[in-house]
Amino acid sequence: MRWMPAGWTPSLFRSWGRGPSVRDDILAGVVLTGLLVPAGMGYAEAAGLPAITGLYATVVCLVAYALLGPSRVLILGPDSSLAPIIAAIVAPIAVARSAEAVAVAGLLAVLTGAVLVLAGVLRLGLLADLLSKPIRVGYLNGVALVLVISQLPKLFGFAVDGDGVIATGRDFLEGLLDRNIVGPALAIGAGSLVVMLVMKRRLPRVPGLLLGVVGASLVVWVGGLEDQLPVVGEMPSGLPSPALGSLSWQTAWTLLPGALGLALIASADTGVLSRSLASRVHEDTDQSHEMAALGAANIATGLLGGFPISASSSRTPVALGSGARSQLTGIVGAFLVMALVMLAPRATALLPSSVLAAVVIVAATSLAEPTQMTSLWRARRFEGVLALVAFLGVTLAGPLRGIGVAVLLSLAAFVLRAWRPYVTELVRVRQRKGYHDVARHPAGERIPGLVIARFDAPLFFANAGVFQRAIQDLVAAATPNPSWVVISAEPITDIDTTAADMLVELDELLASSGVHLVFAELKGPVKDHLADYGLTARFGPDRHYPTLGTAVAGFLAATDTAWEDWTDR
Repeated sequence: MRWMPAGWTPSLFRSWGRGPSVRDDILAGVVLTGLLVPAGMGYAEAAGLPAITGLYATVVCLVAYALLGPSRVLILGPDSSLAPIIAAIVAPIAVARSAEAVAVAGLLAVLTGAVLVLAGVLRLGLLADLLSKPIRVGYLNGVALVLVISQLPKLFGFAVDGDGVIATGRDFLEGLLDRNIVGPALAIGAGSLVVMLVMKRRLPRVPGLLLGVVGASLVVWVGGLEDQLPVVGEMPSGLPSPALGSLSWQTAWTLLPGALGLALIASADTGVLSRSLASRVHEDTDQSHEMAALGAANIATGLLGGFPISASSSRTPVALGSGARSQLTGIVGAFLVMALVMLAPRATALLPSSVLAAVVIVAATSLAEPTQMTSLWRARRFEGVLALVAFLGVTLAGPLRGIGVAVLLSLAAFVLRAWRPYVTELVRVRQRKGYHDVARHPAGERIPGLVIARFDAPLFFANAGVFQRAIQDLVAAATPNPSWVVISAEPITDIDTTAADMLVELDELLASSGVHLVFAELKGPVKDHLADYGLTARFGPDRHYPTLGTAVAGFLAATDTAWEDWTDR
């Protein structure tokens, strides 16, 4: 496995050759820092841990992923979907916000990381192939809506207890009706939002997010408004350090089931976000490498006083929307967080929470692609349904449930297509070479006494009966009665034992009616399967033809049938 990410170091060197790219990454890191601090502290509190552990987790995982991760723009850190699970796992073992809780959470991160590294080494990232384009489109649009709704109360200057789109939206409307709006917070936040959106559209090279954050802090400072609106507040201090303490193997064994669950959730979140953003930055990420890098970041975080982390669906779009081009953005963010912690813990004391909400809302607009949803709906209705299900699942039930339902639908669609594949008869068409689908060429001509059938799927237990009935129906409908059936077998990529038994039964039924069954263009590996099943004698070389043309020629020779080849006339 490649541990250094393909493209990161060369991308960084190329950036040094182009000043604006480095500038973009540095500015994006500065803007990102304004979100890293409150997010890290807040999710640590939600996980039942001291706020400083969230900053440690943020710094360590950003540096580790920058060195090992395959994505140029993915930002890792404490995550809202993991925080309550971490709290539920740690609470029965240690007292909340104690040194023991920090040690247990660190060990949990190490175990989670070990599971992810093992999954990456075993190439289990292939499971990400189930995340089709409709799922990714629905996921990103759902995440964008969730982010916007979750930030509206903060933009208006008050907090809500609800979690999720429906509860948050309900509490937000109740807060509006109860007149909980904080005027200065809304004015500064909305003003920053307008500035950021206008500059993003009109002056994309100007760091609008950074100007909005700095400008808002200056307004609060000049106006002495820090006591009149919610602000991020002062940061705790200290350097990351080992905090595992004297934990026992029994504790590790107790934490292992929770680590497995966290690894599954983190890999799902990261896989969807990574695959969804890859096309935006013209990169192709190795999902197994992604899992291993995420695991390594979790291990490093756990060893240095942090807790389990994942990809961030709020901080990543902020970095991307701020102009991030490489993992230099994450390194800048990590450096600035630690610099602020050590040198200027009061730097965030004047930063309005409503401005951070505006930053997230602007970032969410870069994720949303509603036109992609409508395009999928017009192009293929079922894929539009998949995108809609993923969108509704993410918005109404959370990212994981939404992705899970959409993946299950994708699997159901795959099984349905394989269970009821396209079956057709092939005919000759004047002035065209080859053999063509009779459904598209109803005027095509059949060769008397011959049926040519095509089955567009592997043959396995679920569709074996469908195949048999389809061939029998074609034989029964043919006029005059056929003496040969040729299976155009190129689309058949596999045959299992149930399908092999069906072929034997079909061959016997056709033979009893004087019909000879042969195959054209059957793939070598499929022939090997027939040999493995002991069917070489029944379906020997005389039953196989390399092309449809040679099969038809074999029929004409064997039956002494006269057929005019007029395709070249």
